Amino acid sequence: MSALAQHIRPAQVAVFSPRLQHAVRLLHLSSLDYAQAMQEAAEDNPFLDLEDAAVDATGAAEAPEPGLDPNDSRDFVDRLGTSTRGAALSHDESTDALQRLPVAVSLRQHLHAQLGVLRLGERERMFAAAVVESLDDDGYLRISLEDIGAVVREDGEDDAALDADLLGALRRVQSLDPPGVGARSVSECLLLQLPCIADPVLRDTVRRIAAGHLEWLAAHNHKRIADALGEPLVRIRAAAECIRRLDARPGWKYDATPTPFVTPDVFVRKRRGVWTAVLNEAAMPRLHLNQDYARLFERQAQARNPEMAGCLERARWTVQNIAQRAATIRDVAQAIVAKQKLFLEHGALAMKPLTLRMIADEVGVHPSTVSRTVHHKYMATPTGVFELKHFFSRGVEHQSGRATAPTAIKELLRELISAEQGSAPLSDATLARMLGDQGFNVARRTVTKYRQAMNIEPVDWRRR
Repeated sequence: MSALAQHIRPAQVAVFSPRLQHAVRLLHLSSLDYAQAMQEAAEDNPFLDLEDAAVDATGAAEAPEPGLDPNDSRDFVDRLGTSTRGAALSHDESTDALQRLPVAVSLRQHLHAQLGVLRLGERERMFAAAVVESLDDDGYLRISLEDIGAVVREDGEDDAALDADLLGALRRVQSLDPPGVGARSVSECLLLQLPCIADPVLRDTVRRIAAGHLEWLAAHNHKRIADALGEPLVRIRAAAECIRRLDARPGWKYDATPTPFVTPDVFVRKRRGVWTAVLNEAAMPRLHLNQDYARLFERQAQARNPEMAGCLERARWTVQNIAQRAATIRDVAQAIVAKQKLFLEHGALAMKPLTLRMIADEVGVHPSTVSRTVHHKYMATPTGVFELKHFFSRGVEHQSGRATAPTAIKELLRELISAEQGSAPLSDATLARMLGDQGFNVARRTVTKYRQAMNIEPVDWRRR
């Protein structure tokens, strides 16, 4: 029977210091989380002061002070310690910017506002409000009037009277804006929008199709609908196109979900023919060391208060980590710009394959550092705002031996689909074959994945 024994074996284990852990965490944060972290650091550490970067009327940060290089990390640290104040605002201009943002209105709020201006009795208003509150996000009434009646019913109330009042409340809601709201089916939603069609003949054809032939319409079987209704095929096609322009989900435009806004961390500008990445200092709150407090503490209380001495040490390396974060983001962004300058010049078709290792070798850091740097960081380019991850991809092999980025393949697919004939759209297999003719070995399922990523409908839905 073997005995238990202990052995001491030397080994090297990587241990991150608190300062290094803090630097890694700062680099991984998005601009919004970074701003919050700076606010918390300034509140927790008496040796740190926070100032937001001043922004002019155009939304750009103030120009750097004369003699300072915006791309020099040492100058960046100096600027963190300078006090910047914008011009004085008038009383009207000093209003909180959030109060000037448009307020999202939900579908229910929109409908209740319309009911509020109608002359309705208390019972009528209550029933109409109950119908509005029962609508789903699409604007449909998916539950029965009997279920609503079970909630609003009063003791001893006549069933026939209650059903009539609820049906009247539903008709009242269906008369509100947007057209089609309150429908209980797709067919009813389309029928409620018939008054929007000016041509009476076309309106009648749409009514007959919406009332009983939507399944054939979804299958694009126009010939069968024409035979069933005794209408010419050209009129059925015109009615089908008219139905396509109607709104089958009237509640979507009133979605109360706030639209996410992205603050770019880097701007790309062309200066003297060279593309340059410039940090957006407005997205980087200025945190600096309060030198007066630091000197006062060092002269009088450092030996007697080790806790405050630790705060001072953390404040100093926090400021240094902030400067290092900015320098790393700038260097990685500049390396990306240098590798993808053809994309900046010519668009998505010119996107080149790019890996984290390539940028890491260019900047002189580990690929994991590049991965943290591009996480939730955004770059504003002449063609739009993109997450830094957008510029990284493995290449698709071409017959010539060159590699092409998937973004370029997607753009080529978009051009092929936009040039197709409406009566004979291109299937995914056909698109894959056309890409093969141009030298790209792309499978049909890959084409499907790219098409879905671009929110392009399948071939049956694109057929006119």
